[in-house]
Amino acid sequence: MTTDAERWAAAAAWSRRTTLTPMETVLWRAERHPVQSSVSVLAMELDAAPEWERFVAAHEWGTRLVARLRQRVVDPALPTTAPVWTVDEDFDLDRHVRRTAAADRDEALTLAAELAVEPLDRDHPLWTGLLVEGLEGGRALWVLKIHHALADSLGAVELLSLLQSHTREHVPDKPVVPGPSVSDAPDPVDLATRGLLHDLTALPVRGAELARGAVTAALHPRAVTGAGLRYAASLRRLVSRQPAPPSPVLASRDRREWRFLALTCPLEGLRAVGAEAGGSLADVTVAAVLGGLQRYHAAHDSSPAALPVAVRVSLDRADDLGNRFATAMVSGPLGIDDPIDRIAAVRGEVLSLHTERALDAFAAFAPVANRLPAAVGAGVLASGAAADAFVLTLPGPSQAAYMTGARVEGLWSFGPLPGTALTATLVTYDGIGCLGVTVDAAAVDDLDVLRECLAEGLAEMASAAG
Repeated sequence: MTTDAERWAAAAAWSRRTTLTPMETVLWRAERHPVQSSVSVLAMELDAAPEWERFVAAHEWGTRLVARLRQRVVDPALPTTAPVWTVDEDFDLDRHVRRTAAADRDEALTLAAELAVEPLDRDHPLWTGLLVEGLEGGRALWVLKIHHALADSLGAVELLSLLQSHTREHVPDKPVVPGPSVSDAPDPVDLATRGLLHDLTALPVRGAELARGAVTAALHPRAVTGAGLRYAASLRRLVSRQPAPPSPVLASRDRREWRFLALTCPLEGLRAVGAEAGGSLADVTVAAVLGGLQRYHAAHDSSPAALPVAVRVSLDRADDLGNRFATAMVSGPLGIDDPIDRIAAVRGEVLSLHTERALDAFAAFAPVANRLPAAVGAGVLASGAAADAFVLTLPGPSQAAYMTGARVEGLWSFGPLPGTALTATLVTYDGIGCLGVTVDAAAVDDLDVLRECLAEGLAEMASAAG
């Protein structure tokens, strides 16, 4: 177990990078909120409403420790280089931390979904939070919305785990942090000019690289042409091919109104059935969601054999969580009743993706897209076939976490809707699996039925191990 000092040092290191990565830049510039949103939402259920002054003070300390939480993005006047981070000279914590009240978790989740589709103020730090008090038994829900340029869903869960405590009591030896120093913000025209000059000075190097490439192509024409054709064929399969017919029940989508569902189940059962079926926890999660969607379609007198499902694929190895990953579609079986057989079928589909050479196409495309007008980049990102559902798994804290004296009893991540009818994210936390589901309200008009079906699919999977 890491010490508090080690975790806080890791949190402080979060902000060392001063520019957005190519992929973050694409998502920043191509965002068309909420239809093409790049935000994710975390929701933490607390066993008691925290004392407000202590809660605010903790966030004041956290934003001083993690400089990124007080920084904003500055874009160059022309897309000649990546945007940069700079300290927001007008940072005001009251702009980012608010509180309200709700009668129960469902009402709190409705407020969280409404917060998710509100656009973030792009002139200030890219996060906002809402503490919802008054839930059953004095509980509360802390809702945190973060832009992908600041952290993706996995990064947001990691950052929170670094900032949270392992005890309910106040930790007296926290380091005193002065906060990031404010300096003059970069000038957008100057940024663009420096990017252009960098390109000009790099021209000789790029020319030499092109010449070497031409020589290689001349000496080995078949190998170069063959590799290019195989990559192009792989890209065509990944972008344009739908591995299964789309759902007729979930066809109506506009991504403008979101709904959130929060489910839980014992993690031990999910891991046990995964081991028995030879699948990862990510495979089990996909199979569980498919079990729920099979029930939902049956409730609407529909029985498709499979649905197109987007999954997170490691680029490093055939497991569920790698440092480098991509998103691709598989044919999600709905016609397999046995949970273990369904997991095995999902596993086979995911493993087949590892033969695709173009899995890294999005990352490879990002530097090119960043030189295009933002509208063009957004159009490219929105093109291609869309899945019915996006399902992913994220590792969360393995032991109980506390936030300003309140115990975290559930941790859910709600991702955006990349053209899908729903996005389901399983976060592991202290022995439980927390399934957060973002639903396109235009695709699902009977949310209670979907919730019941997904809960049955999750429970079926958690109890399927022999």
